Amino acid sequence: MPRIELSSGPVDYQDTGGEGPVLVFGHGMPMNETQWRKVVPLLDGYRCVLPTLPLGGHRQPMNPDADLSQRGVARLLGEFIERLGLDQVTLVLNDWGGGQFLVSEGRAQRLARLVLVACEAFDNFPPGPAKAMAQVCRVPGGVWLLTRLMGIPAFRHNRAGYGGMSLRGIPDEIMDDWFAPATLSRAIRKDLAKFATGAPDRETLLAWSERLREFDRPVLVVWATEDRLMPREHGPRLAKLYPQGRLVEIAASSTLIPEDQPERLAAVLTDFLVQTGAEPTRHAD
Repeated sequence: MPRIELSSGPVDYQDTGGEGPVLVFGHGMPMNETQWRKVVPLLDGYRCVLPTLPLGGHRQPMNPDADLSQRGVARLLGEFIERLGLDQVTLVLNDWGGGQFLVSEGRAQRLARLVLVACEAFDNFPPGPAKAMAQVCRVPGGVWLLTRLMGIPAFRHNRAGYGGMSLRGIPDEIMDDWFAPATLSRAIRKDLAKFATGAPDRETLLAWSERLREFDRPVLVVWATEDRLMPREHGPRLAKLYPQGRLVEIAASSTLIPEDQPERLAAVLTDFLVQTGAEPTRHAD
């Protein structure tokens, strides 16, 4: 897997290559690029770039002084896009919504459009049950305890936690991969604790959200109808916030729409891209 050294540390990424329009995919905590494993193969003609951000599922620890707050990780994502020389990027987020702060930070120049798939928004950082996880991560040894609990099937599949993020159920081998880095590395546990406790207060989050109105490019908001983490009303509210926002709701899905409804999501995403001028590259026969 390619790796790039950024100001805060190393970031691994996947890159399908090609000459098509560039899509950059974000992921949740403590997930990685496999969150999109069902969707990317359905996006023929697009260059898909999937960084593994330092949200706890990253395989190499970041620098000890790395800023892994919501704002810090958003800035790191912007640096990643810039260092790879990517332009006219479609940024696709699911679960983690902090990539939107590229706009509030004034660093969205390389973005042509946004796709927000059932993600954190407004003051919902972190969402619902994850607030309790953030409190655990503030306690010495809390992240270590959390990784051990995630090895217990009854805990990891509980509908009040990760088990509620997908109606189909996340395969154990995928979740094992997500939690392995923090389970095995004390340094990565420290990174995870930094991120999990790095959201600002409600007033700051809402102030940042107001600045999202400055993004005058196309935005697709894709919301799940059976989501336990992202409030149903946030979908239309987000679509209204962005000047060129549009909303699509997907049924029979929870937060991880790429897990529950990958074909539907890929179709909706492709339609949006084509309608907004990002035609896929067609291969010669």
